[in-house]
Amino acid sequence: MVIDENILHSAGAEIRHYKPSDYLFNEGENPIYYYQITQGEVKLNNYNEEGKEFIQNILSEGQSCGESILFIDKPYPMNAQALTDCTVLRLHKSAFFSLLNSSAKLCLEISSFLSQRLYYKFIMMQNISSQNPETRLKGLMDYLKSFHEDESPYSYMVPLTRQQMASLTGLRVETAIRTIKHMEKNKIVQIKDRKILY
Repeated sequence: MVIDENILHSAGAEIRHYKPSDYLFNEGENPIYYYQITQGEVKLNNYNEEGKEFIQNILSEGQSCGESILFIDKPYPMNAQALTDCTVLRLHKSAFFSLLNSSAKLCLEISSFLSQRLYYKFIMMQNISSQNPETRLKGLMDYLKSFHEDESPYSYMVPLTRQQMASLTGLRVETAIRTIKHMEKNKIVQIKDRKILY
């Protein structure tokens, strides 16, 4: 969890509910709030000129979205869209900065969280620059599994659909499906009940 929910409530955060496909914020809007997910999943995405979706990240309970943009005077470069029914704590930007000013510990925690996000971006940029779809998918799975304590083979169930994995890695869904089957054949992943174990 980024910030303890009790701290957010005491700072004046409001509870907001979103249905699947609702937007928390849109690309081009100016950031006014800090958003922290208490329930559900949210995707950060963009669309290219042809209308193809590119998913930058999928966030879930305890994670925040768009927080780094609060620190710079720029509009959002992406959308935040609910994937499932979501409950989100929303705190006004001014109250968020007051919180940070009042706690050095909280500043360090936010810095650590932002550093983790930056690390994810670097890893994904490295993988997406590869022409090899297996390298892209394996890089995504490596990153996701790095937060999982058990590192033994097939101990981690990838919590993404094939479509989401394709969108996160810039691949066509058919390519992702074919590559995952190839990875199963080479014993890199196991597939049980359509779930990918890595």
